[in-house]
Amino acid sequence: MRELRAARVRVPCSTSNLGAGYDTIGLALDRFLDVSFEPDDSGGISVTRSGTLRKLEEDSEPDIVAELLTKQLRKAGREPSGNLTLHSDIPVARGLGASAAARVAGFDLALAVQGLPSDEEAAFACALRAEGHGDNAAPSVFGGLRAVATAPDGPVVMGLSLSPEVGFAYAAPATGVSTDEARRLLPEQVPHEVAAASLGRLVALLRGLAEGSPDLIRIGVRDELHVPHRLALIPNALSAISAGVDAGAWAVTVSGAGSGLIAMCHPGDAEAVGAAMHEVFDAGAGDPECVGFAVRPCAKGLERLAP
Repeated sequence: MRELRAARVRVPCSTSNLGAGYDTIGLALDRFLDVSFEPDDSGGISVTRSGTLRKLEEDSEPDIVAELLTKQLRKAGREPSGNLTLHSDIPVARGLGASAAARVAGFDLALAVQGLPSDEEAAFACALRAEGHGDNAAPSVFGGLRAVATAPDGPVVMGLSLSPEVGFAYAAPATGVSTDEARRLLPEQVPHEVAAASLGRLVALLRGLAEGSPDLIRIGVRDELHVPHRLALIPNALSAISAGVDAGAWAVTVSGAGSGLIAMCHPGDAEAVGAAMHEVFDAGAGDPECVGFAVRPCAKGLERLAP
């Protein structure tokens, strides 16, 4: 059995739902989780975190990457020993798929340190089992704009067209939102007319993103299934949305489960839109946990880098 080797994996974050695409649509964006492993003879795993993960260090939260790396290696009959280094610029618990990215990274890192090739389908399946929905995991693994559909023999991941004329901006308050908490607020049943209207809006969303149509994107971002219920968890969300629209956004909605907001606009307006939403959330406090910035779609998903 070969010794474990040094390895490094990078995974992009993702925004999901985008209004009518609830639990179905996700887009990889250019904020990343970068993880590396250096084997040694210590007999265990030491974890070093930086970037947005520093707060997890302070809170002594269990680490998804470390847990999954250990689990997968033990399944293969290997006992991990070495230093795990994690750096992320993905805001945590802010609707950018940080947990899905961590699961994808941990799974692939376990293969990489054994000298095995990536298995994208298996990485997606692993994250899907843990997350319960694949709209964040799919873009983190495969990159780009993705849809996930349920079929009798399992989920189907589809690549979707995205016009380069669509820009994106993101902002979030200092407080995060638990995905479980956000899901508990959703109604167990919705009227037939609400479900039917949502299907039409989803079509408009996909066509609008593919064509770069502001009018269709506005229709597609409208939602009654999840957005109205989640906005109540986000302080000053309505004011931030208004500020984003005033700065040039075509539409603004909740990113994932929140607390972040994602805006769609002309690419040239993305910086101004992100700054306008951030200004509302921060209200002059200068809190580093409150963020706002332009983001760009990321065509590449999971990738291996030189350790």
